[in-house]
Amino acid sequence: MRRVLIAEDLYLLRDGLVHLLQAHGFTVVAAVESGPELLKGLLELRPDVSVVDVRLPPTFTDEGLQAALAARTQVPGLPVLVLSQHVEQLYARELLADGSGGIGYLLKDRVFNAEQFVDAVRRVAEGGTAMDPEVIAKLLASNARNEPLAALTPRERDVLEAMAEGRSNAAIAQRLYLSESAVAKHTAGIFAKLGLAPSDDDNRRVLAVLAYLNSR
Repeated sequence: MRRVLIAEDLYLLRDGLVHLLQAHGFTVVAAVESGPELLKGLLELRPDVSVVDVRLPPTFTDEGLQAALAARTQVPGLPVLVLSQHVEQLYARELLADGSGGIGYLLKDRVFNAEQFVDAVRRVAEGGTAMDPEVIAKLLASNARNEPLAALTPRERDVLEAMAEGRSNAAIAQRLYLSESAVAKHTAGIFAKLGLAPSDDDNRRVLAVLAYLNSR
């Protein structure tokens, strides 16, 4: 069973997350409501994944994110799935800065069903990524004048966005109504234009794309 730590200051949401994840086979090792409790729990319990609200007591600014970042500094690669009300590019960039896996950034009002959320938690626990499309769109928009990105075709941008969300070739093919061979061809073109080394490993591929977007 995957061990998960939840950090959320709103009781109803925190309790709901506990019951949802337990119902899907996770073991909730702790459910906390403040930044200091989160940092202590991450370092002492070393969960397989944590689900973290950005704004926690005592100041309700960015305690959740800062605690997660501090924990990942001491325990590199510690899987963290951040939940936020808004797309905060700075938060996304900080989360991606160390270039290791096990990261996610979802928007609370865009999690539409339990399966979508649980799948994201599992992906992050396994060392993968789960990025909301709006977060990826913001990163792409901030790089709009970047020449290699500007050289991508509309279809290549669609594939890039899906890839950056953490999706495999098969999942991208299903979403965009393409064959897997067509997706592979588009992926090869994207990596060539961005000057990235190709990889058959989905997580390495996603991290390379996110690192590229984060460095511009």
